[in-house]
Amino acid sequence: MKIITTILEIVMAFLHLLEGEGRILRRSVMRLGWAVAFIAMASLLFLTAAGFLLFGIYLYLTSQLSPAAAALLVSLLAFVLAFVVACIAKWRTC
Repeated sequence: MKIITTILEIVMAFLHLLEGEGRILRRSVMRLGWAVAFIAMASLLFLTAAGFLLFGIYLYLTSQLSPAAAALLVSLLAFVLAFVVACIAKWRTC
């Protein structure tokens, strides 16, 4: 009978441990979810700002150059910025 009581105590202790860990896991998942949501919003705002910046540069260059040349220069600038961001991302993850 003592063995059954010991086994039941071990099982109960294990269940209490799982309950506590479950609360911690839920809290961590919620924090991760909010962090991902805020990073997604910040990324969207950053991309919007970058688009408006490039469009502003394009409008300025169309007053100085032909629209085709202005589009070419702005797209070249966009490719350079994308390359720099990709290099930074690779550098930070390695």
